[in-house]
Amino acid sequence: MTAAVFFGCAFIAFGPALALYVFTIATDPLRVTFLIAGRASEGLKSINPEETAPSMRLLAYVSGLGFGITSGVFSFVNPLFDSLGPGTVGIHGDSPQFFLNSAFMTLVIILLHVFWGIVFFDGCEKKKWYILLMVLLTHLLVSTQYYSASLHLTSSGLAASVFTD
Repeated sequence: MTAAVFFGCAFIAFGPALALYVFTIATDPLRVTFLIAGRASEGLKSINPEETAPSMRLLAYVSGLGFGITSGVFSFVNPLFDSLGPGTVGIHGDSPQFFLNSAFMTLVIILLHVFWGIVFFDGCEKKKWYILLMVLLTHLLVSTQYYSASLHLTSSGLAASVFTD
């Protein structure tokens, strides 16, 4: 059962991000290489003069997906490997759906990072500062909710603790 939980939760958390990578970014590995190297336009023009440089939207998408996967790995790798062990260390009296809830929360965080990356780059490109502020505030709100969930507070518990302190 532990292997089933491990692979099931891993595919729930990272499956959509892996699919986004495989079907949108990895189809052109040369573009990914030059995008990561940072000299995309000069490199692509020297190899194939007819091809245009990658757009800022593609860069925003790749950046958001990269930040999302990195965030997901750092937040979910320990609980994921705890699911393989003979006993689950540190999970005393918690919800039996802890691993499933963590997998879906990791999926949400990854997809939110993709969304935030695209919206943030669009706000920078169009110089709409309220969009940047919206991205920063929603990021702060979601991070606070994520942290409070790890402290076993619900969203209403967070609101109650904020207003009573």
